[in-house]
Amino acid sequence: MVGDGAGAVLRRALRVLEAVAEAGDGVSAKALARRLELPLPTAYRLLGTLVEEGYLVRLHAERGYGLGYRVVGLYRGMTDPIVPPAPAREVLAELHTTARAAVVLTVLRSDDVVVAHTETCAAHPGPGAVTGEPLPAHATAPGKALLAGLDAGRLADVLGVGHGPLAPLTPHTLTDRRLLDRDLLRVRSAGVAVEVEEHARGRAGLAVAVPHPGGGAALSVVVSRADFTGRRWELERAVREAAVPLARHLAAAPGVAASG
Repeated sequence: MVGDGAGAVLRRALRVLEAVAEAGDGVSAKALARRLELPLPTAYRLLGTLVEEGYLVRLHAERGYGLGYRVVGLYRGMTDPIVPPAPAREVLAELHTTARAAVVLTVLRSDDVVVAHTETCAAHPGPGAVTGEPLPAHATAPGKALLAGLDAGRLADVLGVGHGPLAPLTPHTLTDRRLLDRDLLRVRSAGVAVEVEEHARGRAGLAVAVPHPGGGAALSVVVSRADFTGRRWELERAVREAAVPLARHLAAAPGVAASG
């Protein structure tokens, strides 16, 4: 944690903010200084500035620090543009009920496949991601549905080609680029992407792309692998049917996924 100038100070402040978020409410200045290998006076200065600006709060009961409420504004500023309109959310909720599956709408935001909305319940918990959180494009059905529609250059950007191998999330994850390219050819031909235990053990799903003027989106369902085996074609039919009105509603709100 060394360096001079405003850039170094900014990086230190961001690391402090991240460390408080990871540690949770009540982390002390001394603990942060040890964790980030900062002199204690430097840690106090950074913490003081972040508190003054509203990005952290001083929690007197816990005698430590926590995230401040300006962070909520940052989150909303990022997620509001990708959240689908109410009529689209109604389609997703209905699909969740009729298909008896977790439903996930994702969009392509810059080089990331990002969750725009989920419909889940205790019986169908979904991928465990919240709105605004990226999903691994190579290991999820919605990711592959979106990857299949990209040209070679954008595909390399989204997969991070040149920045190391694809991450193996389970023993079934496609980490070989040649195998993934072959799978994407099947997606382009069939119009549906399938994922079985590539993202998480015991889970499976499928997705279709939902094109609209604002950018790329994908509609997917997630179920247990055991459930998927007997219901694969039923789930595909339900997703394809729901994609039609969903595309119409997204087209009426072109801001969704516009940053893709």
